[in-house]
Amino acid sequence: MTGTAIANDIRRLRFDRGEMTQQALADACGVTRQTIIALEAGRYAPSLELGFRIADALGVRIEDVFHWSRPE
Repeated sequence: MTGTAIANDIRRLRFDRGEMTQQALADACGVTRQTIIALEAGRYAPSLELGFRIADALGVRIEDVFHWSRPE
């Protein structure tokens, strides 16, 4: 299996909030743009703290951003 079992809606949520850029989200969360790119691509699972920071920056609950897909 490639990637991570944690899916997310970061890209959609960024665009729902006035087309927030990856850089703006990264700045709000204290990470690099490359981290946001990896998250959106499903190549990286964030720490719990970063997950909460992303949700806060997007103005939603963490459950609205991240979804766990049980491996089959």
